[in-house]
Amino acid sequence: MKKIILIEDETSVVSFIKKGLQENGYEISVAFDGRTGVHLVQSNDFDLVILDIMLPEMNGLDACKEIRKTNKHVPILFLTALGTSENIVLGLESGGDDYLVKPFKFIELVARVKSLLRRSNNNGSIPEIIEPEVDNEHIFQFSDLILNDYTKKVTRSGEEISLTSTEYKLLLYFLNNPEKVISRAEILDAVWGVNYELGTNVVDVYVNYLRKKLDNQDDNKLIHTIIGMGYVLKKP
Repeated sequence: MKKIILIEDETSVVSFIKKGLQENGYEISVAFDGRTGVHLVQSNDFDLVILDIMLPEMNGLDACKEIRKTNKHVPILFLTALGTSENIVLGLESGGDDYLVKPFKFIELVARVKSLLRRSNNNGSIPEIIEPEVDNEHIFQFSDLILNDYTKKVTRSGEEISLTSTEYKLLLYFLNNPEKVISRAEILDAVWGVNYELGTNVVDVYVNYLRKKLDNQDDNKLIHTIIGMGYVLKKP
């Protein structure tokens, strides 16, 4: 049974979501403020976090950042009434994996939960016990960039690069599609699992984050913009 923590201060919303998710076979824990929620996530092994933004004690954006300091892999779904494109970008920038705006249809919440749990199962963290050989199936190499999907370690020119969970998923998607021009819609669907249809520039934001960490020299860039079409991972 998958364990989900709901960090939400509206009792009516808590009751509605908890009852519905339990009926769908999930084990639900609840925290009514951000600080308590962070403590529970840091001291327990949850499969998913559902997080409001407007919370007492500590707002959801700060709570998300605190969670990411010690847990970069647990999926975090923002569930909030703040639905502007700017709010969505802020939520994803703070370390969230998905964003659902209130009011919402419960069937959509369940779909988002299943999507995040499925992606987490496919890309979940595996304890670092033994470093696999470079020709292992978990190793992705492109130019001088190496991603080890067993240890979740990324290096370029031998230097280790620290990525957030979403940045890592985005890079892995590029590495699975080298030299292919990928549209923003394809990236949204593959990395976030949904099409926000809100005119949000979240893909551009995260590609820029990734570029800043990977491409430290103008003449050695790997991620290129194809105007009017999307992005492509190709050698300099």
